[in-house]
Amino acid sequence: MRRLKYLGHYPESIQQQAQSLLEEERLGDLLKKKYPNLHQIQSNKALYEYAMEFKNRYLKKSSPLSKVEFSDKVSAVNALGTHTRVSRVQGSKLKAKKEIRIDSRFRKMPEEFLRMIVVHELAHLKELDHNKSFYQLCEYMEPHYHQYELDLRLYLTWLDYKSEIN
Repeated sequence: MRRLKYLGHYPESIQQQAQSLLEEERLGDLLKKKYPNLHQIQSNKALYEYAMEFKNRYLKKSSPLSKVEFSDKVSAVNALGTHTRVSRVQGSKLKAKKEIRIDSRFRKMPEEFLRMIVVHELAHLKELDHNKSFYQLCEYMEPHYHQYELDLRLYLTWLDYKSEIN
């Protein structure tokens, strides 16, 4: 069985199902049928506005975001998105900025997957660790969070498989 890097922490039964669907070349068709439409958010400005809608709806009292952008450098650190806290001294004041960077591959994915990763990174504004509270917050902002995360990991597995055979 091939190593499915995006599904490593899922049960063996799910990995086996994914492996079978890949070998039968059905995984891509299933995902395209379930998520037929790609989103239209292509610019960093549009991504910032998209993320701010969620932040303003669910995390009104959290720290402000100074930047949300697509980045080619995110996947280099084996992540799909990153959140950073940048502190700078300006005169006698300490200025803190919070930034989110989303892997640029999300420009060409279904909106549900973009929403899942934005929700995930926004949740880090309140919860730094991937703990129970973190995932409860993710589910509060997106009730289908866990299904979208699994499907995204299957989608990424399919994209890797596709690039290997071409």
